[in-house]
Amino acid sequence: MHKKTGKTPSKLQLEDLDAARITAFLAYLENERGNSVRTRNARLTAIHSFFHFTALKIPERADLIARGLDIPEKRSDTTLISYLTEPEVDALLGAPDRSTWTGRRDHALLLLAMQTGLRVSELASLRCEDVQLSTGAWVRCEGKGRQERSTPLTRATVQVLRVWLRERDGHPTSPLFPSRSGRHLTRGAIWRRVVKHTATARQRCPSLGDEEHHPARLATHGSDAVTAGAHAGSTRRRLRCGSATTRSIRQQVSPRRHGTQTTGARSHHATQRQTRPLPPARQATRVPRGPLIAEICRPQKPGHHQYARRAR
Repeated sequence: MHKKTGKTPSKLQLEDLDAARITAFLAYLENERGNSVRTRNARLTAIHSFFHFTALKIPERADLIARGLDIPEKRSDTTLISYLTEPEVDALLGAPDRSTWTGRRDHALLLLAMQTGLRVSELASLRCEDVQLSTGAWVRCEGKGRQERSTPLTRATVQVLRVWLRERDGHPTSPLFPSRSGRHLTRGAIWRRVVKHTATARQRCPSLGDEEHHPARLATHGSDAVTAGAHAGSTRRRLRCGSATTRSIRQQVSPRRHGTQTTGARSHHATQRQTRPLPPARQATRVPRGPLIAEICRPQKPGHHQYARRAR
């Protein structure tokens, strides 16, 4: 606005913020600044919020405010991010050098992220006391809206975390995945570790270099993330954290315990139950409608309630 009008920001008036100049500013963001459509829409949302505020303070300029609020947002294409395949999971988990302390930490962090689908902020805030490795192992975290969530762990993840906690040997309130200084890892630090190990794993699995295969997002981002399957020597489980209940997650992690096995004797009995003939349907006794209604509508006489009960 200073380049277009020559006025300093302190001397700008509401009349200077007309729809034409706001549209020119949005085009400048995309064409010259190189911002994406989402960034452009975020700036427009802030401008709309400002106009909603001024509508209560300066109602006499409602025409100018209305034209500013009528500026529409742009629609953007959403890039599809696919799942990690089993070879990609193996390559990514094998990338950290487990002969070092940081490598063992990164391996445990990646495995826990892939199996539970925790957000990067949830991974960074985990403490040693948040992991329960006894019968029915689970990890507890505090997600969006300060909502606590407990996610069950597979047997392979429990074994890795048990070894890591034994080596960690920290206080229950200590960070589960600390930095070299003993503090919680930051979100940026986790992102850099994932990018580093992805570059190492790409030598073994070149498909990790595809743009639609973004392992850093799949491993650490979970606002709407569906995790890659856990590397537990069995079929891959897909868990949608934040929307799936604990019961449904347990059914996916341990299907035999919850009766979802479809092979062997159980499937044979299930087939027998499905082919069992159903009993013949019972036919309800048809009651003549006319006489019954006539008897009910007729003025009651002594002993009439006994006849009505027999008719019913």
